[in-house]
Amino acid sequence: MPDALIPHPGAASPGAALDALRRVWGYKDFRGMQAEIVEHVAAGGDALVLMPTGGGKSLCYQIPALVRVGVGVVVSPLIALMRDQVDALRQLGVRAAYLNSTLDWREAQEVERACERGELDLLYVAPERLVPPRFLDLLERSRIALFALDEAHCVSQWGHDFRPEYLQCSLLHERFPVVPRIALTATADAQTRADIVSRLGLSEARVFSASFDRPNITYRVVPKENERRQLLDFIRRRPEDAGIVYCLSRGKVDGVAQWLKEQGVDALPYHAGLDAATRQANQDRFIRGEGVVMVATVAFGMGIDKPNVRFVVHLDPPRSLEAYYQETGRAGRDGLPAEAMMLYGFSDVVQLRQWVEASDTSSQFKRTERQKLEALLGFCETARCRRQTILSYFGEAAPNPCGNCDTCFNPVETYDGTVPAQMALSAVYRTGQRFGVGHLIDVLRGLATDKVAERGHDKLKTFGVGKDLSKGDWQTVFRQLVAYGYLTADPEGHGGLVLTDAAPALLKGQDSVRLRRDPAAESRRAAKAGRDARRDQTLNLSPADDALWHALKALRLDLAREQGVPPYVIFHDTTLLEMVRARPRDLVALGFLPGVGGRKLERYGKDFLDVIQDHA
Repeated sequence: MPDALIPHPGAASPGAALDALRRVWGYKDFRGMQAEIVEHVAAGGDALVLMPTGGGKSLCYQIPALVRVGVGVVVSPLIALMRDQVDALRQLGVRAAYLNSTLDWREAQEVERACERGELDLLYVAPERLVPPRFLDLLERSRIALFALDEAHCVSQWGHDFRPEYLQCSLLHERFPVVPRIALTATADAQTRADIVSRLGLSEARVFSASFDRPNITYRVVPKENERRQLLDFIRRRPEDAGIVYCLSRGKVDGVAQWLKEQGVDALPYHAGLDAATRQANQDRFIRGEGVVMVATVAFGMGIDKPNVRFVVHLDPPRSLEAYYQETGRAGRDGLPAEAMMLYGFSDVVQLRQWVEASDTSSQFKRTERQKLEALLGFCETARCRRQTILSYFGEAAPNPCGNCDTCFNPVETYDGTVPAQMALSAVYRTGQRFGVGHLIDVLRGLATDKVAERGHDKLKTFGVGKDLSKGDWQTVFRQLVAYGYLTADPEGHGGLVLTDAAPALLKGQDSVRLRRDPAAESRRAAKAGRDARRDQTLNLSPADDALWHALKALRLDLAREQGVPPYVIFHDTTLLEMVRARPRDLVALGFLPGVGGRKLERYGKDFLDVIQDHA
């Protein structure tokens, strides 16, 4: 274990936290609410911190752990997250370790002894390790600076990552009532926040809620046309970027990953059906490599600390807006431009509604799931700014459109869709509420296919009444009618559409509906071209600077491979960009750049200066 970089004072002295930030992490000042949170926890106060991914949550407990007496015990849900954070802390010279199932008994015993002797600043543990008396006894024999409960939304049954073992965290307050606790999460709606407070006994804790806005992320929801081709086109425009592609099923993950490999993309699959060794190997390649694309189910991601993920693509929508925000938040943690694209179609809406209605849960839970689904579908179908919609869901006002989402790039037209909606509902009713959207569109457009003629549907009143709309237009209408709850899938599972209780009022003209027109493919391409140009301009690198940028990244990768650590624990992309722009000539100047702390300056400064001088 590394030697202590900062000796523990008897008490957290004024200025100790800022001094640690500057000397250890190499940053001049705290960001946003960090200073207030750090001061509160360092003084012994409990806290609930709601802060977006990439907002610097980790520093809110890491620095108080350094300036308080004792070891900071961090409850973390995933082994990969523990390992990455410990690797990064050790690079800084912080005495950090973890206890999990990857250690043999000798290694675990060494960590436990170091904890008991006061030789650790931070100890990461899984929630299931809290209960065994042996571990609680270890904590009793050690000096504890604080308890940090990371990913605190896992304690809530309403959260998208509920983990029953997190309920055990309430033991900490019972056994160690004077030790401050800090619970942190990047994603929690009002119901989840209330659950966190209740289940962890944080009623007296001070709540710090930062903005949920991630202004560096571009949000897009794109109608599905040919999803694999759409995905490949998207990835090929970003050949050097690391990204995550989310699918709902394991089979789809395997199929998409294999197809991308065949197209020359460095893609890997990840889901719970793979053996543990394969999952670990794929995750390591993603974290430690450059430009790797991970195709995964939601089993992948919560423990990913990689700051330079440049895009997240959903080939299937998640089940809630909360989950979507959490998953897209894995992009652009370093604050540089990133993109979130969701491909979304009629079948997705049907499938999502079927899952909610078919779930074997209590009426209260199902009601909550419906509300969460309505919020997600509202986000997908909105004509307003995507970011405003997300922030509104989390109770945050955004008075102005963001200018960095698809509906801002290419404003969506809405219209009174009552008449086409009535035509669609009438077609469903008159055909017996037994047919899928393809057949219904044929009827509406007056196409006398064999199936239509065989069933006599060419004799219906609705046959041909919608011939003025294209097939794509009708698909958009049906998708929205399902999304808005006027239609639902056949409960027998035969693929047909049936009217809901809300449909008669619309059919009779007692209700009206506004629908959105999906932008034409040409408009989407124009908006994409403009967005890509803006993205390229963000780095604003000349050919000479671009050459230096790639040389610094190559050096970082070599150093990381030598040590078996992810490249970003050497330096983040943001720090490399500062080197490119500032081109420091000596160690003093290099040490003034953000992200270059004392230990890293000593360890890597000369190597990076040599590369900079070679490109002078």
